Amino acid sequence: MAQEKLEQLCSLVETLNHHRELYYNQNAPSVSDEAYDRLFDELTQLEQETGIVMANSPTQTVGYPAVSRLEKTTHPIPLLSLDKTKSSGELLRFMGDQQVMLMLKLDGLTVKLTYEDGTLLEAATRGDGEEGEIVTHNVCGISGIPQQIPCRERLVVTGEAFICPSDFELLRATLKDSSGNPYKNGRNLAAGSVRLFSAADCWERKVRFMPFGVIEGMEELSKKSLKLKKLKEMGFQVCRYMVTKENRTLTAGELEGGIRQLQQFAAQQDIPIDGIVVSYNDIPYSRSCGRTGHHYKDGLAFKFEDDLHESRLRQIDWQPTRSGEIAPVAVFETVEIDGCEVSRASLHNLSFIEELELMPGNRILVSKRNMIIPHVEENLDRGGFSLESLIPPVCPCCGFPTHIHESQAGADGSARKIKTLFCDNPACETRRLRQFVHFVSQKAMNIEGLSEATLEKLIGRGWIHDYMDIYRLDAHRTEIMQMEGFGEKSWQRLWNAIQNSRNTTFERYLIAMDIPMVGNTASRALCQQFHGSLDVFEDAVHHHYDFTQLPDFGKTLHNHIHEWFYDEENLYVWEELQKMMNIQKPALPEPAAEAGSNPFVGLTIVVTGKVEPYTRSGINEKIESLGAYAGSAVSSKTDYLICGEKAGSKLAKARALGIKVLTPAQFFHMAGE
Repeated sequence: MAQEKLEQLCSLVETLNHHRELYYNQNAPSVSDEAYDRLFDELTQLEQETGIVMANSPTQTVGYPAVSRLEKTTHPIPLLSLDKTKSSGELLRFMGDQQVMLMLKLDGLTVKLTYEDGTLLEAATRGDGEEGEIVTHNVCGISGIPQQIPCRERLVVTGEAFICPSDFELLRATLKDSSGNPYKNGRNLAAGSVRLFSAADCWERKVRFMPFGVIEGMEELSKKSLKLKKLKEMGFQVCRYMVTKENRTLTAGELEGGIRQLQQFAAQQDIPIDGIVVSYNDIPYSRSCGRTGHHYKDGLAFKFEDDLHESRLRQIDWQPTRSGEIAPVAVFETVEIDGCEVSRASLHNLSFIEELELMPGNRILVSKRNMIIPHVEENLDRGGFSLESLIPPVCPCCGFPTHIHESQAGADGSARKIKTLFCDNPACETRRLRQFVHFVSQKAMNIEGLSEATLEKLIGRGWIHDYMDIYRLDAHRTEIMQMEGFGEKSWQRLWNAIQNSRNTTFERYLIAMDIPMVGNTASRALCQQFHGSLDVFEDAVHHHYDFTQLPDFGKTLHNHIHEWFYDEENLYVWEELQKMMNIQKPALPEPAAEAGSNPFVGLTIVVTGKVEPYTRSGINEKIESLGAYAGSAVSSKTDYLICGEKAGSKLAKARALGIKVLTPAQFFHMAGE
């Protein structure tokens, strides 16, 4: 009976507001005054009986308030987001045997409601999670928010303000954003509407609210689902969810079936979603999971396929790299993806441009692959393509003629040819600058203070011609101190950083040399194989060492190493720079001692996903300290795969090859921790 009265109350609010709209704004009354008054009295009676009064109830909204600006408010309990995935397999691993809630991931703006003694005290946006904006004045223009609830304790509710897809299609025909353009999606329109200064304007946007959680209050309830059920009894239209059975692990089919059911419900009810949220239902267990600075760890957002956003290609920029390749970059009209403005994306190579037939002025579809990397997905205006008209005949930096280089992509016989654009001028200023930027970077010589801008100035003044010149900059101390932005203290900091970089490692030195494809993983493998000795490594190269016998080293990498050392200029820098360095010997574990204490000695271990509290380089160092090899790619030579949070495609490959998969906890336990 109570639920029937609540549904009747909400229906009356909607009906009466519809009649008010026709009467006051469209001058087209739909019922007589007597009929309207009868419905109004019935609503008033229900509000008194239930103790529930919706914020947009005609019994409350005599007028729509307005403000001149939005005040800031802090969130004592941060409104953090959830980590994301597009892998149902990762969802299953996250769920384990815990009871979880599967809930619609509403596509709008997160809003927090604070109630004291049954009355709505404040409505605020999420903002950056720590601080939001107060939008209490607009609650009467948003349906689904109770002004009064039958609850005397403090209650803080989080939910989503959104606009239904059908309403958005009607609104976008007349509404423009701040740039004078039609709104691209309902999320942007909802976010802008909630933050309007006038509640009357907000009401015209047909914004709705659904709660998805309680962050304060109802402490006697230990399940999230029970708190949501209680909210429903208070007049909220709760976000749709499903709860799994306790002590039972879902199968992949059951999980996918549940996701489909929620998707179908959202489509039928005209609710905008961009995924499904999975979170632990048990509140004490959820709290024990902790958080990072970005997200809570008790839930995971399952995103559907990457959202596609239409834009228009303005131009293609051509950027010389330190290898001589000239990389094409798409510059397009700005689009907002996952709250970030995006206007540039790599076009990879000439073959990619050819496949999409890209020309300036084309309408394109843009996404953020894996929710991180901007990517041009499709060209909507194919035709009239001419690669020759796009390619710059000379390097945009040095004016040296460009040429197209063709290579094979992949190792199998069906590999296709990839076209790339090159500048072969070794003295190209941009190419040289990029090489020096790499040399001083954190993963190489780690010279703090030598920014790209500073390097450009020092190279331009003729003080740096090669890497060794960096360690002779004290000859120009007086001139550098007179440069803009420099003084005695800043010079001394820079010189100290240069001096400190002389104490380096085999890996850093090798990375600094910029041998193609030799990065963190390859340099560690070479350090381990040649016992941290640059001389032993160089001697192996000169004696035609076969690098393909090392894990993850293919023929291409093998050739890159040998070709680099065949270049006399490279060999000169390799030998001369070492005279200025102190190469620290690594503390390599003794295999015999390690073998008795852990089962990983001599094995190849690959990591996918995040393994807290380690960085990727940190967990690889941990693996190597156990006498194992930290691989970068899964292959038949891999012995174990450690699968952390947000695992990638390596997991599927490991399973296909029958490789043993370890959770971080299992790995640390086997390692004796």
